[in-house]
Amino acid sequence: MLDVLIVGAGPAGLYAADRISAKGYSVLVVERLPSPARKFLMAGRGGLNLTHSEDLDDLKHRYREAEHFLAPMLDAFAPEDLRRWCHDLGEDTFIGSSGRVFPQKMKASPLLRALLRRLERNKVTLQTRWTWTGITLDGTSQFISETGAEHRIRARATLLALGGASWPRLGSNAAWVPALEKHGIEIRPFKPANCGFRVAWSQHLTDRFAGAPLKRIRLNLGTNTVSGEALLSEQGIEGGAVYALSAEIRDALEQTGTADLRADLKPQMPLEKLVARLSAGRGKQSLSNFLRKAAGLSAAEIALLRENGQIPDNPDALARLIKSVPIAVSAPYDIDRAISSAGGIALEEVGENLMLEKLPGVFAAGEMLDWEAPTGGYLLQACFSMSERASNGILEYLNTGKETETA
Repeated sequence: MLDVLIVGAGPAGLYAADRISAKGYSVLVVERLPSPARKFLMAGRGGLNLTHSEDLDDLKHRYREAEHFLAPMLDAFAPEDLRRWCHDLGEDTFIGSSGRVFPQKMKASPLLRALLRRLERNKVTLQTRWTWTGITLDGTSQFISETGAEHRIRARATLLALGGASWPRLGSNAAWVPALEKHGIEIRPFKPANCGFRVAWSQHLTDRFAGAPLKRIRLNLGTNTVSGEALLSEQGIEGGAVYALSAEIRDALEQTGTADLRADLKPQMPLEKLVARLSAGRGKQSLSNFLRKAAGLSAAEIALLRENGQIPDNPDALARLIKSVPIAVSAPYDIDRAISSAGGIALEEVGENLMLEKLPGVFAAGEMLDWEAPTGGYLLQACFSMSERASNGILEYLNTGKETETA
């Protein structure tokens, strides 16, 4: 009988295949798409942000409500452990100026190729173009191939690493939900995370400034503040600073129907200095030229001011608007445009080693579970840390012969 079946060839699934096959166990990885790690490769196109170098306690806080659940796994497999694993594959990493950690070659493809070569040496089998449709209590998984043929695979232990609900064209479509709900497993509704938000811009703004960046701004939502960049789009606003606040914005919209999102267009300039510069008067300059020269605003930022009605003549009122521009977000972008997703298998459904309590011998890791984190390396770090925990759980399960007790 096959020792371990891994369903899903993303980072969590492939890392587990590496760990478990190194111990001499037979491993089959099944992937729905024609090739592995599609989302991983897409995430790494502009530079693969693997993890973050900040203090581990600070890093744990990034996981919000799931911090208590993930903290032991992050302790056991921390960013330095992930970097050592990459080094062992022949792909060294470095810490960028922001504290983020990247492979020296920046891209995801060299790291993936090195991992796939090692899996091949360890005799891991990769089966693509099969879709997982469910599992029985005796550990038999059902699949359907792209030709419509049905397949049944029984393994001593199974790891489900099927992803969440974001970027469905890259594999994470949450089609697995009914198969687990059938066994009474609670699945929390999926929600977009690290996403943009819809704003009912004027036609003028969308015609002229869709795609325009807002650089070096600060976004505020209550006591939550993030500095960075954003991007105006036809649908609304997106970009790094927005993604970092997306959970708080989404929650505010769900709870009250509104979110008091504000943009400080000149965070580096104190209010008093900005008032003084605006008090010089614009003379014969157009308002746009005056704002460009006196306040250093771009055309897109000036358009953002105009979205809130007539721009004040009073220097104090104008400065306060520039330092706190309301952005009337109405809803998150659809989940298929989100970088990641919240929701999934309720954390109470898995044990300490990530085995599903209602399906002995079946483990789950990665975005299938109900947690979320901002971009910046935190998403991948958690996936790898969970995969390490699940791998150890599977090895212990096999070594103690527990699978024979539940067969």
